[in-house]
Amino acid sequence: MPQRTKCKKCGEILYEDIELKPPHEIFNRFNGRCPKCGSKLSSRPIKVEVQMIE
Repeated sequence: MPQRTKCKKCGEILYEDIELKPPHEIFNRFNGRCPKCGSKLSSRPIKVEVQMIE
């Protein structure tokens, strides 16, 4: 199942891949800030959705 991690504020896709990564790795990759809007990222998931991909 692929993983997609987005910025809560602007919706920028921060990570998308078949390989699952923990949120803190994505947080560290961007130094805790969204590269598009500059908002502070959370190292803990705020909202998790599981969807079937067709």
